Amino acid sequence: MPKVTVDGQEIEVPAGATVLQACELAGKEIPRFCYHERLSIAGNCRMCLVEVKPGPPKPQASCALPAAEGQEIRTDSPMVKKAREGVMEFLLINHPLDCPICDQGGECDLQDQAVAYGRGGSRFSENKRAVTEKYMGPLIKTIMTRCIHCTRCVRFSEEIAGVDEIGALYRGEDMQITTYLEQAAAHELSANVIDLCPVGALTSRPYAFEARPWELKKTLSIDVSDAVGANITLHSKGREVMRALPRVNDDVNEEWLSDKGRYQVDGLTKRRLDRVWVRRDGRLQPAEWTEAFGMIASALEGDKASIAAVAGDLLDAETMFAAKALVNACGSQLTEARQTGMTYDVSNLAAVNFNSTFAGIETADAILIVGSNVRWEAALLNVRLRKAVKAGAKVFIIGPEWDPTYPATFLGSDLKLLNRIPKELGDVMKSAKRPAVIVGAAALAKGALPAALKLVDKFDLVREGWNGFNVLHISAARMASLMLGFTLPRGMGDIAAAAPKVLLSLGADEMDYAPYAGSLKVYIGHHGDKGAHHADIILPGASYAEKDGTYVNTEGRVQYAEKAVYAPGDAREDWTILRALADALGVTVGFDSFGELQSKMIAAVPALGEEGLADYGALPKADSGAKFDGELAGYPIKDFYLTNPIARASEVMQRCSDELLHGADVKEAAE
Repeated sequence: MPKVTVDGQEIEVPAGATVLQACELAGKEIPRFCYHERLSIAGNCRMCLVEVKPGPPKPQASCALPAAEGQEIRTDSPMVKKAREGVMEFLLINHPLDCPICDQGGECDLQDQAVAYGRGGSRFSENKRAVTEKYMGPLIKTIMTRCIHCTRCVRFSEEIAGVDEIGALYRGEDMQITTYLEQAAAHELSANVIDLCPVGALTSRPYAFEARPWELKKTLSIDVSDAVGANITLHSKGREVMRALPRVNDDVNEEWLSDKGRYQVDGLTKRRLDRVWVRRDGRLQPAEWTEAFGMIASALEGDKASIAAVAGDLLDAETMFAAKALVNACGSQLTEARQTGMTYDVSNLAAVNFNSTFAGIETADAILIVGSNVRWEAALLNVRLRKAVKAGAKVFIIGPEWDPTYPATFLGSDLKLLNRIPKELGDVMKSAKRPAVIVGAAALAKGALPAALKLVDKFDLVREGWNGFNVLHISAARMASLMLGFTLPRGMGDIAAAAPKVLLSLGADEMDYAPYAGSLKVYIGHHGDKGAHHADIILPGASYAEKDGTYVNTEGRVQYAEKAVYAPGDAREDWTILRALADALGVTVGFDSFGELQSKMIAAVPALGEEGLADYGALPKADSGAKFDGELAGYPIKDFYLTNPIARASEVMQRCSDELLHGADVKEAAE
């Protein structure tokens, strides 16, 4: 490890570190525009200049200079100060002075560094350059005259997203950053370039002119659009969530966020259920809480145990625990969280967990994906798989073809081919030091889990310090529901066969309601989606942004989300509705406050009280008689942008679906 001196302070730096990283280890702030920790080094902006001895008597770009033994680095010399002032002056030559109307104002690197390192004036009196606006789709607003050519967006698209859509054209003063054919950037991570842009060249189109950063309240939350559990911050103004931005968590989402997790939040204010409705004479009509509770109590009169609950994909653990407590207090065991009807064995949670972890899968050197379109089901996991492939991993996929953004071998859609492993796959998996299998929702729906567990021994997936057997869920609520035992015990058939008198639908909008024609269907949810259309009684609930809650992602990581805003109208937090319903039914659930509810839940499942990865123990022994069977005709997600009731209510997500997936020509109002 080389020793260097930074402004008179001697420090030891890791081998391979750059001078910029050495300065940061010494506690020095180095200004930069093009350098980013997760992107390749470009050395474009020259803002990170420092003085280094031994070396030429001139400032050097610290981001691209390796730290070497005996270097003397100066970050505060007159030469460095003058050089940075000169660089800033050049950067601002063509930059328009439109900060008052720029959406980057208040969180702009160029503003901050111009104040800290600029010379406070310009000597440029020539005509400024102007660049025509580029169209990058419904999410990204471009004002390319502001662009300083840092190329962060170009490098992100190529290296992280794997979609080579943004690049530089022409040279010198004529250089422009653009999508090559000036078409929309059509991939699931496109809006991350907005966070990366250090100036106001790329900003959020839906958020344009909505608010300034200092007007917003920031709340720590969890993305519920998929089972990755990306860490986000909800920025709210008054009672409305204005935007969602990613938080840094190297174990989960690094600092990226899918476009759906970022932009579905405008759906939180649209198509909302904000009052009680009951069905009279075939039509839903407004009602009061007492009337709705009375109808439920009447339906259960004489047979209180004839009640069932189905949980949707966006629920927090506390709501499911409260619902289970209510149903059990009535004498029923009918609870289910797999609303689309999947019936895989959940007696051992290690068998349905992403055991390699997201950070761990980057180190895998052979990966078999069975029945999963990872790009749509977990866009941020696909980023990790790209890293594994860059490091030399080989990827094989069973299922209909999709574009994985990295080299992969599609073996076909018939699961039977895994009964006799193809030689090409077998040789790679057996010679791998860290082999991994990812079983997706399409394979689970075909009942492939028991046979997939046989691959553990066949490919030696579990070794010292490594567990390569993974199940990738697509529901944010799935792992918490399995931990709580919210699924129907094996051997009990399904809930429809029990013909319950009352069915509590907890935001279950993807299920088939046809088998419940004889039941009183009570929908507790926040959007007027499919579940509300089939309901006999609607009790307005709170969305994930309007309540505190615990979520568990597909790798078994327990995370906590905080309440950002209040629910609209008469809507209430779900647990309070279930608590009031317990009184109406004359049963005791054992909690009167959210704190009591959470304490009881943690007492029942201690792992839900400890943030971090839950320990599910060892994988179960595989059933030697299990066989792969069935053809994977498709994947459960047909439209990436419209997978849940919030996204379907979102105008932005609707537009993305129309324009980016279905090729619709969406006109602006002025057109």
